[in-house]
Amino acid sequence: MPEALWIGGSRSVKDVGSHALWELRTARSGAGVGAMDLDGAPLWEPLPNGHADVRMEGLDGAPLWEPLTNGWVGMRTPDRYHAPLWEPRTNGWADVRGESRSGAPLWERGIDVPPRGSAPHLRGVSLSLVAEDGATDESDQAPGGGLSLASVGRLAVRTYLGARRAAGDPRLTGVLRAAPSVAYFIARSRARSAEAARDDTVVPVRTTPVLALQAYLDEVLIAVLRHPELLPKESDCTSAAADLVRLRALFAREGWLEQPAGYHRDPPPPYDLETWEEHRGAMGYERVAFSSGWEPNPLEPGWARWMAHEANQTVHAWVSRVPGRHHRSWLVCAHGLGMGNNPAMDLRAFRASQLGRRGINVVVPVLPLHGPRASGRGRGEDLMTIDMVDSMHGVAQAAWDVRRVIRWLREEQGAEQVGVIGYSLGGLVASIVAALEDDLACVIAGIPVVDLPHLVRRHSPPDIARLAGTSGVLGPAADEVHRVVSPLAMECRVPLERRFIFAGLADRMSTFGHARRLWLHWDRPAFESYPGGHVGFFWSAAVKRFVDDALRRSYTSAEAA
Repeated sequence: MPEALWIGGSRSVKDVGSHALWELRTARSGAGVGAMDLDGAPLWEPLPNGHADVRMEGLDGAPLWEPLTNGWVGMRTPDRYHAPLWEPRTNGWADVRGESRSGAPLWERGIDVPPRGSAPHLRGVSLSLVAEDGATDESDQAPGGGLSLASVGRLAVRTYLGARRAAGDPRLTGVLRAAPSVAYFIARSRARSAEAARDDTVVPVRTTPVLALQAYLDEVLIAVLRHPELLPKESDCTSAAADLVRLRALFAREGWLEQPAGYHRDPPPPYDLETWEEHRGAMGYERVAFSSGWEPNPLEPGWARWMAHEANQTVHAWVSRVPGRHHRSWLVCAHGLGMGNNPAMDLRAFRASQLGRRGINVVVPVLPLHGPRASGRGRGEDLMTIDMVDSMHGVAQAAWDVRRVIRWLREEQGAEQVGVIGYSLGGLVASIVAALEDDLACVIAGIPVVDLPHLVRRHSPPDIARLAGTSGVLGPAADEVHRVVSPLAMECRVPLERRFIFAGLADRMSTFGHARRLWLHWDRPAFESYPGGHVGFFWSAAVKRFVDDALRRSYTSAEAA
């Protein structure tokens, strides 16, 4: 059956890329037809004299379009068999008829030829596929050049097939599951709240419409982040699981499964640090860069893959200093997934200006594979793949880089007090640093992640979760290997009175359960909950008061207190 690709339209026809395939020109000559390929490059167009004296060549240099002697649109294109594919009619106008090798028409104008000198109107232009017998079928064309019933039917079939492809997109399925997930969350929250009278570790939740809306927005955001290109294949899971098995054997042999802190080496201060001033909008800040110096043990699986991230080997950090006289109080801020691209936004997220008025300098190191340290995608997606070896390496390097910044502050900037704060993924990094560093002024873990394998399992689409489970990439080996980057497997070195945690009751990304587990492991330090989703803390007055109080209790300087 021949198939009409386009019919009608007096001005232009668009292809799937929205490029013009046929377009009228302003010239009054019959050469007023232009065509674009999918890249937008011209296939043929008139010369300055307005005539269709055009010539294009194929890859082998053979002419594809040749003008006839009269200079009009009399173009002739031979195929490989030298049979005419495009040939003008006798009047030399744009009334072109194309033929296949068998002589059957490929496309032709459906109206009378306009008089010479008038602008052509390409009404009724159609392009048909040729049947195997070389004959064309006019059944797709309705009288007058419109769409036939058969064409409408095929359009409906294409629409259906497109809908089926969209239904397989994990982003769409995630959005569709958002409302049922929130309903389940609300039901569970009510059931848990009923236990609060008997269990003092349970925080009761008042399920309001605003709380449900914030939970829903979190679920939608999670769904949108599930880009199909980031989903693993079966071969990816198999190789990643094999790496985990080998890495687990190495960690067991080295004793790091029993003593996870032993995996982390003590870093030196940076030796090649460079600084320069920058401005973004109305905010001025100092940019710092130095070599990270971290790498996995050469015996670890994934060593070469991780070291291939060349940009990641340089640490970048944004510094906001208190203006005026020298201040010796510092807060190191570990950002969340997807940050690190915009210095001004990162500094505002940690309220650098407000902290500066209290005499506290702020530094925000860019975490591995984020922003200027990314190899491809700049928002840290490569750190959150199904490859749990890479994610472990990324978190371990993040802790190392933050500790090098602390060394720089203490040994070269004269810092007397240094605290750490982190949001989401940064909360995980800050909690690990608090288990490795002595004499921190405080540790503030905001909406923290504490169990990365659990987070990946929770947010993977169902079919990917099943694949990861059967392959072993998210099995016990991942949990054991990630003990070296789990604050739940190490003791916090910051005194109890200077440990602080806050979390959102409707957080569907790094869920409230993660914060609760850290709170219990840290012997129930100061804790603040807010009725909101993952990023709702930024607008929470309760969280702002909580962080301000934490800094007043932790810093002894007159300005900070």
